[in-house]
Amino acid sequence: MSAPTPIKGKDEWEGEEGGSWREADGREGEVRRWEKGAGQGREGEKETTLFDLQVSKYQLQIILEYRMKFGQKVVVVRCEGINISGNFYRNKLKYLKYLRLRCNVKPTRGPFHFRAPSRIFYKAIRGMLPHKLTRGKEALARLKVFEGIPPPYDKQKRMVVPSALRVNRLNPCRKYCDLNRLAHEVGWKYQGVISTLEARRKVKSKRFHDKKKQLTLLREKAKANVAKKTDKHQKVIEAYGYN
Repeated sequence: MSAPTPIKGKDEWEGEEGGSWREADGREGEVRRWEKGAGQGREGEKETTLFDLQVSKYQLQIILEYRMKFGQKVVVVRCEGINISGNFYRNKLKYLKYLRLRCNVKPTRGPFHFRAPSRIFYKAIRGMLPHKLTRGKEALARLKVFEGIPPPYDKQKRMVVPSALRVNRLNPCRKYCDLNRLAHEVGWKYQGVISTLEARRKVKSKRFHDKKKQLTLLREKAKANVAKKTDKHQKVIEAYGYN
């Protein structure tokens, strides 16, 4: 299956055709991509699984907020891999200051402080949407966020937003930190669990990818062996616009 054609600007969702990403995750499934009819009705909505490693948190928020308003369903996986600009210590102090915010009269009223990377990212996007209005609630309902890559998304093709990648958005000499470490040091308790599950998933993905490469090579050899016999039939097929 061919990769999606990159589209410029906010309409850009690029497939995982890059070498290092494919070698790391390997597993491909059904490609679900945004179409022009999305957002015009429930039947036109498609779901995009978004691979969220080494991307700029702020830029990704802007793009997702824009897409969800127009009816795009988005699943963000591996939220622990999000990068935040600024050194780690500075971001940790900012988050510890945020943890001290509370209601003096009745703390159970909020604000509620999330520690998991997925919930930190979720709350950041929620702050960019009119989430108390109907259209904001509906837009927020189109977003799913996860640490790691749980089933069934581990068997689907993931997408990436090139315009939000750290290498494209951040100056090489600038400092940054991972949401994984930040969340762990402010109270997230499942860093070890997620890393263990991800290690198992990558082993399975590599095994699947190696098997797929072997099958692809065998298929190409088989095509070459029967090319002379099927040449005249292939010309008829191509005359009708098929490959």
